[in-house]
This record gives sequence, C-alpha cells and structure tokens, in this order.
Amino acid sequence: MLPKYKRVLLKLSGESLMGEKSFGLDPQMLAQYAQDIKSITDIGVQVALVIGGGNIYRGMNEKETGIERAQGDYMGMLATVINGIAMQSMLEKVGVKTRLQSAIRMDQVAEPFIRRRAIRHLEKGRVVIFGAGTGNPYFTTDTAGSLRAVEISADAILKGTRVDGIYDSDPEKNPEAKKFETLTFAEAISKNLKVMDMTAFTLCQENKMPIIVFDMNTPGNLIHVVAGKPIGTLVNNE
Repeated sequence: MLPKYKRVLLKLSGESLMGEKSFGLDPQMLAQYAQDIKSITDIGVQVALVIGGGNIYRGMNEKETGIERAQGDYMGMLATVINGIAMQSMLEKVGVKTRLQSAIRMDQVAEPFIRRRAIRHLEKGRVVIFGAGTGNPYFTTDTAGSLRAVEISADAILKGTRVDGIYDSDPEKNPEAKKFETLTFAEAISKNLKVMDMTAFTLCQENKMPIIVFDMNTPGNLIHVVAGKPIGTLVNNE
C-alpha cells in the first residue's frame, strides 16, 4: 500500500486514552493506538504525535478550583507528558522506535523540543511525541499540534476522535446530524463548526495545512486515512 501522506501529525485527545474509564489511562486503548501507529510506520509514513491531557487534568474554571488559569495550564502540560511517556512505552513494546520531546525542559524524561532534531528523528523512522503543549499557558494542545505540524512540514494533521468526522450538530445527541465529507476552512468558520479552537484552526488555514477528522477508535481506520481513502472529513483551502 502506498501512502498518500508521507509525514503526518496525529492529534489525539487525552480523553481518548481513558477508553471506558472515567479517569486515567486504559491499557487497551494505548495498545490499540500503538498497533495502528505501527501499521502506518511499517509502510514508511513518518509520524509525529500530540496528545492532550484531559484524562488527567484539564484547565478548569479558576472560580471553581482557586487555581489561576496559567498555573492550571501548566498542570495540563505536565499531564500531556505523562500521556506521552505512556504512549512511548506502548509503542516501543510493539517495536516502534520513538523520541519524546517536551516544550518544558525535563531532561530526565524527555528531550527538549528542537525542530531540526525532531525532523531528523522522523527521517530516521522514529515516532516523535511532542509533550507539554507549546510550553506556554493560554494555548491548547490543538494549537500545539497545529504549530508542530507546520514546523515539521507535515503533509496533514490527522485528528483522531471518537466520531467518524465533522457533523452539522452533535451526532451523539442528534441522530439526524449531517456529516460533511469535505469542508473548506471558510465554510467551517462560517458554519461555526468546532473542529479545533480558533487559534489552531487559523494557523492551519494560513499555512494551508489540511486537517482530517476521523474515528480513531475503529482499528484500521488510521492506515486507510493515510492511504487517502474517504474516511472522516477533510478540511482544506480548496
């Protein structure tokens, strides 16, 4: 199988790693994701990975927690590193070489993020996991994923979710929701579709970075997406 996309950034939510649990990590989800990622590295696709931290901690309302926004965001960044270490361990268990890079220095567990080094790892066939978001508060992991995708010159962002694309309303609540096969960035903005937060979305639009939103929880979907099969929803400038 020849991949349509040679270098991709795979964005996963922290919540996706919970599986059926209400908190933390589900080893079965980690194992499934590791096998799916291995399947595309085996056909020569270069993979970078950004994982959210919402399964462990997400920035909450300051009035409710008493923790100021910036501090809460740093806590969320540390949660993404925990998820990155877990994913790294599972990938290496199935024989995939990895590197974990952190936007916040923690030399005992991760390399610092260095763009040229990250690209070199990808060229050598290693999966590069980017942890700690952008290293700055007030930015989401969607923005981190978009920024890293642009920095490494990825061919596309693959946003793995638990639904099979973008709909005009929540398909889990509305059985009549209509799925979009393709969208332009302008259409997604005008329809107020919550694909990513606005900072991340605008960054992709300005840099002509296509986004594919697809169901990551169905085993085998990832390899079909990188092969160019019409799975999920494609958002681009055309």
